[in-house]
Amino acid sequence: MRIAISGHRDLSIETAALVRSAIREILRPFGGDMVGVSCLAPGSDQIFADVVLELGGRLEAVVPARQYGPGLPEVVRCGYDLRLGLASRVLRAPFDRPSPEAYASANALLLRDADVLVAVWDGRPARGTGGTADVVRDARRLSIEVRIVWPEGALREP
Repeated sequence: MRIAISGHRDLSIETAALVRSAIREILRPFGGDMVGVSCLAPGSDQIFADVVLELGGRLEAVVPARQYGPGLPEVVRCGYDLRLGLASRVLRAPFDRPSPEAYASANALLLRDADVLVAVWDGRPARGTGGTADVVRDARRLSIEVRIVWPEGALREP
C-alpha cells in the first residue's frame, strides 16, 4: 500500500499532537506493509514520516528541488536531513531552486502510484501554488482515495 501525505506546515504544538494521533489511527492497519511517500516538509509531512517509520513501514522522500533542504530554516533543517537519511528511496524533481513549478512537479511524483492520500487540511484554498488544496484536487481527479485529517480544535499558526 502506497500512502502519500500533503499537509499544512504551520501547526500549533497542540494541533501537531492531534494530527499525529489521527495519522497513527489511519496508518496503523497497514503496519509494515505500507510505503509512506512524503516531501518531508516541516509539520504534517514530518509527523507522517515519523509515524510511518514507527509502525514499521518504508519511507520514500520526494525532493522538490536541489536547494530545497538547504533553503529550509535552520531550526527545521536537521529534522528534514534526518528523515531524508532514513528514506529507503528518494525521488527528486528536476529543479535547482524551490518554485511553484518545482512544487507542482514534486506533487505529481508524490501522487504517482499512490493508493491513498492523507491530507492534513483545514479545507481552505491553497495559500500558494502546490498547496494542500491543490494536491487534494489532483488526487481526486486521479481517483486516489483521500483521507482528510483536521481534528476538532486544530489550529494553524498565523
